[in-house]
Amino acid sequence: MSQFDLTGRVALVTGGNGGIGLGMARGLAAAGAALMIAGRNAAKNEDAVAELSALGARCQSMEIDVADEAACRAMAGLVAERFGRLDILINNAGIARRRRPEAMSIADWNAVLATNLTAALVAAQGAYPVMKAAGGGKIINIGSMYSIFGAPYISAYAASKGAIVQLTKSLAAAWAEDKIQVNAILPGWIDTDMTRPARTGSEEFNASVIARTPAGRWGQPTDFAGPAVFLASPASDFVTGASIVVDGGYSITG
Repeated sequence: MSQFDLTGRVALVTGGNGGIGLGMARGLAAAGAALMIAGRNAAKNEDAVAELSALGARCQSMEIDVADEAACRAMAGLVAERFGRLDILINNAGIARRRRPEAMSIADWNAVLATNLTAALVAAQGAYPVMKAAGGGKIINIGSMYSIFGAPYISAYAASKGAIVQLTKSLAAAWAEDKIQVNAILPGWIDTDMTRPARTGSEEFNASVIARTPAGRWGQPTDFAGPAVFLASPASDFVTGASIVVDGGYSITG
């Protein structure tokens, strides 16, 4: 359908060199978008570029830590210089520190919020003038099931992802008049490098996730291609400030 066609559009995906980020990038590539993959690991970046290029996408990468404010703010302009435009920003880069709140150091707290939350704002601020000048754009922020749940060992991560939902609403309300739609995707338990130790380290935990999930399985990065294309495409031009849960139904049970 033409509403989902991204031919001629350019997307910047932070943390797009693996996991959910790469799953979304694959979907955008299949829909016709050109891609800039931004990540800290240069080797993984280049592997992602090779894979996406093999799908027929025009693709480049940049080595960047989004917690570096100046570098993060400059990303959108660099993409526009290299590709001539920037239509889609996906704020996907994220980290976690497993600590109970009473044991959480301020250094760890600040590191998590800087990467997961502040960088999303900074990247969006950088993208705003580029998108406004072009007549519009799409921003997709990646939250988590912990945007809506609490857990004892990930207080900073949960705080950052809860705030992503409110940041998304604020940006959506502010920039709708500029034809920039801002939405969020909230992943559940997804089989990625970050979550694999939890899945493989405890059969009891693995079984509990599957038992609670109506879909009867862990999610895969490929499950994010469709939602990403929808939120990046003209099909979602009247959708803004929304949070789409992609968790196989995990959050509606229990």
